Amino acid sequence: MGGVDVPGGLPADVPPRAALDDLPDGLLIADARARVVAFNRAAVRMTGVPAGSALGGDFRDVLPLHDAEGRDWWKCVAPYDGLATRTRHPERSLYLADGTELLVTASYRRDARGRVERFTVALRDAAARARRERDRADLVSTVAHELRSPLTSVKGFTATLLAKWHRFNDDQKRVMLETVNADADRVTRLITELLDVSRIEAGRLEMRRRVVDLDVEVRRAVAGRIAAGDPADRFRFEPRGALPELWLDPDKIDQILGNLLENAVRHGAGTVTIVVEPDVQERGAAVSVRDEGEGIPPEAAQRVFRQFWRGPGGNRRAGTGLGLFIVKGLVEAHGGTIAVRRAPGGGAEFRFTVPAGAPAHTV
Repeated sequence: MGGVDVPGGLPADVPPRAALDDLPDGLLIADARARVVAFNRAAVRMTGVPAGSALGGDFRDVLPLHDAEGRDWWKCVAPYDGLATRTRHPERSLYLADGTELLVTASYRRDARGRVERFTVALRDAAARARRERDRADLVSTVAHELRSPLTSVKGFTATLLAKWHRFNDDQKRVMLETVNADADRVTRLITELLDVSRIEAGRLEMRRRVVDLDVEVRRAVAGRIAAGDPADRFRFEPRGALPELWLDPDKIDQILGNLLENAVRHGAGTVTIVVEPDVQERGAAVSVRDEGEGIPPEAAQRVFRQFWRGPGGNRRAGTGLGLFIVKGLVEAHGGTIAVRRAPGGGAEFRFTVPAGAPAHTV
């Protein structure tokens, strides 16, 4: 149920109900008599109080809030009493009667004599904030774990070579230096992934679009896997029909394909099939990457694109768990979609779409 205006409508300088309902945060607005004049859809969802019951009532009765010690917050802050210079209350955790935790801020509008004309309360979901904080903690933990091993290796081999250079023959030195080089590459990949995650979450991905031949990009990605040591007969490419003109970022498309192919090779089995075909519904193109492994359990299909997802067993050696999250962010930055399902011959199928036509602007 959405927000409802009180009889007579909202004050002239308050946004209309539809605009308030579009806000992601809950919002309660009370007038000079402490009567609720606005109670938006998010506030209804967070509190469980119907808008029709809230509007026109005293806000202290509509939204009873208590602190962690069980004290009535409204009695503690006395919004319509106290200092006439008070303009706001900073965010703090408060609780509804059923124990639901909310993050609450409040602000005042006063007249020339300092009397309260309007009292505005903003509500945020504390559970969502806690999830974000756990994600950040997981990120720090993952980074620490993933960096420790290669950096320990780099430090150990370089220290050994510096201290005992003349004790090793050329072949032994080469092995040590190759290990250092591989571990340095691993650290570089991790830092690149972390930067990608940061840009995706902040909405700061820079897109450099130009006309891209998707078939050529797929062939290049497969050739890269073969050059890296994968057998050529592990891959099968199936182009199906002429594609429309596609304005894409070629570097990010290479990154998407590279991640999906690595995922199929590492976690799948048998032949990896890449299908490229027109996407009639979206008027663009669709790319499917299929393997012949055990596939992904249906109950996990909604979680595979989350940060740190590693599949059954949670094997850390399988990677950082950021690859598919990054793939989803890159696909959506192009205006496309991505999903996972069971492949026709078993295994997993990751299918992403990209729209056709020139963008409104390029970066």
